[in-house]
Amino acid sequence: MSNAAGFTLKDLSDLSDSPLLTLLDHICEGSLIVDDHARILWISDKYRSVLGVDPQLDVRGMPVEELIPNSMMRQIVRSGQPMLLDLLRAHETWMVVTRIPIRDQFDQVIGGIGFVFYKDMDYLKGFVEKYGRLSGRPTSAEQQAVSLRDTKYTFADFIGQSEPVERLLQRARRAAELDTTVLLLGETGTGKEVLAHAIHHASVRTDEPFVSINMAAVPDNLMEAEFFGVAPGAYTGADRKGRKGKIHLADKGTLFLDEVGDLPHNLQSKLLRVLQEQEFERLGSNEVVQVDVRILAATSRDLKAMVDAGDFRADLYYRLNVLPIQVPPLRDHIEDLELLADSMIRRIAHGLGMSRKWLSADAVDYLKSWHWPGNVRELQNTLERTFIFAQGSTLKADDFLPPSPEDTSSSSVAPTIEPLSDAVARAEREAIIQALNATGNNRSQAAKALGISRANLYEKMTRLGMT
Repeated sequence: MSNAAGFTLKDLSDLSDSPLLTLLDHICEGSLIVDDHARILWISDKYRSVLGVDPQLDVRGMPVEELIPNSMMRQIVRSGQPMLLDLLRAHETWMVVTRIPIRDQFDQVIGGIGFVFYKDMDYLKGFVEKYGRLSGRPTSAEQQAVSLRDTKYTFADFIGQSEPVERLLQRARRAAELDTTVLLLGETGTGKEVLAHAIHHASVRTDEPFVSINMAAVPDNLMEAEFFGVAPGAYTGADRKGRKGKIHLADKGTLFLDEVGDLPHNLQSKLLRVLQEQEFERLGSNEVVQVDVRILAATSRDLKAMVDAGDFRADLYYRLNVLPIQVPPLRDHIEDLELLADSMIRRIAHGLGMSRKWLSADAVDYLKSWHWPGNVRELQNTLERTFIFAQGSTLKADDFLPPSPEDTSSSSVAPTIEPLSDAVARAEREAIIQALNATGNNRSQAAKALGISRANLYEKMTRLGMT
């Protein structure tokens, strides 16, 4: 290490041989070092074991999120601020971690170091219960751990290093700092729900509930009860004790309104009241319930065009559109596809309990040439399907291609008969796409044109990977 205060880049590379690091690694459950771009420079053997990483796998230079999808090390090197005590979940295990930026002699961040101190939450039980007694909070260590990670995703789960994604995450992090209404705009499958979870997770409400409701998935006649709750005995068959609605359940926390463009017109004024006055009335009651709830909304529809057409209230639109964030489609940051695909393949292999597979160069080129109308969700479905059926450890371009006419035209080979379930699914997909195109992506009108309910349409779209 240099005589001046701080580290040099060479010091950072040599840090893994430091006696101090050797001592720390001996007393903790694992450690790693990243550079200022959050690329792995070194990881201890103990941490490899905890993460289930092949001891022979060369991880040097790999973005840290590829190894630890929900890592916060990138935020550490960007902000220059340490996280002295945090929880990290990996392989169904909660771990207590410390993350510290590393600075050079000019006080510039050149990397970061992370330690796993405990992977058994029982170690913290006494500490948390003591803190609970002092602060008057619940004394269960498990409750404390869950409250710190109430959401499914963090910003680290939104994979990408392209300029559009960097701008998006910068704006989303700014939104997390401000306790105001956010409107996420973008095509289906772009990751709006992931961002909503991440914004809540990074906000001052992170320890409070995160409640979501998908407007397109709830039948119109049940929407009001689902949204606002039901008073005791409000109607025949209603619960005698009543039932809290999503807004009430989200009190002190965040309410995520997915596909808010599908909110029935008769409920739009009631949602406006919640936004303006932070109050509502349960179905069958005149009692006003006060709440403190932050609204995050998302839609794949053009709300401004709906306002102009009279299908969406202008005053509600302006209340929702306080801080709009446009989520780019995959084709606009296609350079992130390889990183995204690699991360997805790791999760697929882990979820299926199968060996890791790799993308060949021609497969990457083929995937980048596709326009991905279903965006990241379509990529996920494509990779999972190909992963299951492909032979060998490498996914090649041919594994993603449909059979060519020449392959099935030989008279010596019996024609391939498409399974009925596949034929039905293909026909349903084509009919839904035609209906959505004809109605300007208005799902209510598309469902009506198809002769099915909106909830049934959404169920089919989810099953077919179209949502």
